[in-house]
Amino acid sequence: MSKKAKFGIGLVVGAIAGVVAGLLTAPKSGKETRDDLKRKKDEVQDKATTKAEEVKVKATEKAEEVKGKAREAADEAKSRTDDLKTRATRAVESAKEAWEAEDDDKKKSAKK
Repeated sequence: MSKKAKFGIGLVVGAIAGVVAGLLTAPKSGKETRDDLKRKKDEVQDKATTKAEEVKVKATEKAEEVKGKAREAADEAKSRTDDLKTRATRAVESAKEAWEAEDDDKKKSAKK
């Protein structure tokens, strides 16, 4: 887990602890305190849900970006591989033709 993530989690936990401590030490009746705690819990839960959705959207976008880059890299690698294969095939054919031409020349020289 990154330092930023740990800091963010610590920040949220600290904020929740501060709110709870403040509510519990406030001069209110038990019912009022419970209502305040429920309201604050709902607020924090809503904020956490919103933040989680934002993170999910960003993660999905980043995943798509990485997928696209990986696809591009794979296409580039395939293109280069195909090019090298074509060059190698040409080189082999060229060498073979040269070998056969030299062999034919030797046979003609031997017949004379």
